Amino acid sequence: MRTIEVCCSSLDEAREAEAGGARRIELCAAIACGGVTPSLGTIRTVVEAGLNIDINVLIRPREGGFCYSEAEVEAMCRDIDTCRRMGLHGVVIGALTTEGDIDVAACRQMMEAAGEMSVTFHRAFDVCRRPMEALEQIIALGCDRLLTSGQKPSAAEGTELIARLVGQAAGRIIIMPGAGINPSNVALIEQKTAATEFHSTAAVNLIDYAYRGADVSFAAYPDREGIIRHSAREVVSELVNNTL
Repeated sequence: MRTIEVCCSSLDEAREAEAGGARRIELCAAIACGGVTPSLGTIRTVVEAGLNIDINVLIRPREGGFCYSEAEVEAMCRDIDTCRRMGLHGVVIGALTTEGDIDVAACRQMMEAAGEMSVTFHRAFDVCRRPMEALEQIIALGCDRLLTSGQKPSAAEGTELIARLVGQAAGRIIIMPGAGINPSNVALIEQKTAATEFHSTAAVNLIDYAYRGADVSFAAYPDREGIIRHSAREVVSELVNNTL
């Protein structure tokens, strides 16, 4: 059966994901830049809501690339430890060297901090230089899942590599396509890759009707001013149920 993970940034979105039939959420902030670690307040709010859905937290201290300093790795390990102590289902991690390989040493520190939690390796994989070798390193680290677009801008474009990864993984790790997954393409990507889990924002555009001065913009892209991307239960339901 197809498993849908929804990328959420709030309790409201997490509730939409649950209502639509998602199995799991990835909780993060700043989705527009690829996501960063959400605030402790957001994590606590979602955990204490008592949702009947697995909650994974993205561990990424900043936007930009995935080469981290010792201080950043320490901060990430502390965030992971906090999530573990709060009883979270899992965390989502990733780190690369300056040469574009998996930073095994940094990731091992994070794995140790995670303890028995489920661990997903995120799309840092999509900018590594040797994907098949990187897959073996990620498996050796003990990660349960790899989120990837097949090193393309979208999973729909990356189905060839994703299918190869699924084949090479041979059940040792879950390969989860993500990036641009929507109700219109999920079944075809599923067919082409043999993947069973999929990651999506499952979002619709909402209009922010709050008053704002006409000459001031806070959006990264001016044409997005006043537009809120929000996970929606009807989109999640379509992702769960749509077939070819």
